[in-house]
Amino acid sequence: MAGVFDPSRRHRRSIRLRGYDYRSAGAYYVTLVAQGGAGPFGRLTGDCVELNDAGRMVQAAWDGLADHYAGVELDASILMPGHLHGIIVLTGAGSDAPGPARSLADLVQRSKTLTTKRYIDGVRDAGRAPFEGRLWQRNYYEHIIRDETSLMAIRQYTADNPINP
Repeated sequence: MAGVFDPSRRHRRSIRLRGYDYRSAGAYYVTLVAQGGAGPFGRLTGDCVELNDAGRMVQAAWDGLADHYAGVELDASILMPGHLHGIIVLTGAGSDAPGPARSLADLVQRSKTLTTKRYIDGVRDAGRAPFEGRLWQRNYYEHIIRDETSLMAIRQYTADNPINP
């Protein structure tokens, strides 16, 4: 029967740290990957990323996360033709911040949902190339940044990503 979940055949092991509260204040490094490996967000020319219309939309949505969600700050990020690397800093929603603290997973899901909707709007309204299935891969990579040395190394990796895609 198609569409029925069979855990013996399709079990994905979680890469999340068991027991860790991903609402906790701290810095997190994430990578979101476009489905299918093609570069729907632009192209590399030499060591520079040239974003297309869809890439500029995704970048603007990413840059706007901190404006829309209390307790969220953004650090280094880079949008490549087929993936995004970024550092999200959760500061913890203070008593004066509206709403509950967001988890890392919630922020990633909201970002993917928003960009997918806006991408589809661009397919309909602006002639953007359609995608098959999903815009983003189902999961995402995350790493809890635990110290300044790790933060600096991840910032450097992010900055160098167009050179070493």
